[in-house]
Amino acid sequence: MIKVGIIGGAGYTAGELIRILIYHPNVKIEFINSTSNAGNLITAVHSGLIGETDLVFTDELPLDSVDVLFLCSAHGDSKKFLDSNPVPENVKIIDLSTDYRHKREGNDFVYGLPELNREAIKSAQHLANPGCFATAIQLAILPLAAAGLLKDDVHINAITGSTGAGVKPSTTSHFSWRNNNISVYKAFEHQHLKEIFQSVHQLQADYGKELNFIPVRGNFARGIFATVYTKCDLSQEEAEKLYQDFYKDAAFTFVVSENPDMKQVVNTNKAVVYVEKHGENLLIISAIDNLLKGASGQAVENMNLMFGLEPKVGLNLKPIGF
Repeated sequence: MIKVGIIGGAGYTAGELIRILIYHPNVKIEFINSTSNAGNLITAVHSGLIGETDLVFTDELPLDSVDVLFLCSAHGDSKKFLDSNPVPENVKIIDLSTDYRHKREGNDFVYGLPELNREAIKSAQHLANPGCFATAIQLAILPLAAAGLLKDDVHINAITGSTGAGVKPSTTSHFSWRNNNISVYKAFEHQHLKEIFQSVHQLQADYGKELNFIPVRGNFARGIFATVYTKCDLSQEEAEKLYQDFYKDAAFTFVVSENPDMKQVVNTNKAVVYVEKHGENLLIISAIDNLLKGASGQAVENMNLMFGLEPKVGLNLKPIGF
């Protein structure tokens, strides 16, 4: 069994991670750390797990008792935690924050997008789980980058559910403001652009144009729906074949032949990608669940690869339907 520890156990991503791992056939959760909730039942915070688990939060850190440590803390806190709490060398680390996604000197974390770095993930000791917007957008454009076909600016509009803002209440996440409402934020300067550019340049080093990204707050709880377009010389048939070939071995990314909708992926670790040619422009639509393929589901997919398991183990999650 893979022995798991979780740091920052009270947030949305931790709740989804626990929901997956308590039923994972190869996992035993050793501890779930949350200083503010120590001694409380997990279900006191993650009430959707009532009847599913009797686990309790702890403020202890038995790091030598686990094989893998998931960091579900807020951005900036993962680095602080690792700086002040040395983790045994044999313990694998999967960080769900932004702290280690960007390559720099002294950072040995592998960027954990399986569709891009599957082989490197298999041998990784430390892994940086991708951002939610970054996952959806990369799945839309990386096949073009891999073929050297990104030649112009890329225009991106992507809408996300309120859970993308985290569990801490804010003026733009509470129900009265979010319901029946949408708004744009961080236009052209969202923090996920840096990791998207990093992956594009990994595949197409000479790409020097712009990624024009307009993030939108949606009036729903979970999911990301990204619409992307750029100038492209491929025909409809050539574009479909390019994407199908690129994702032929992907465990969770599916190239679909009909215009998709978000409910096809919500509550699953799936991504659906669709391409449609319009004159000089290629339209790409990408949809994921921001908490699963955009966070905790992908983290478990990565854990499976790191421990030599098939990527789908423990991730047989069902879409919500209607």
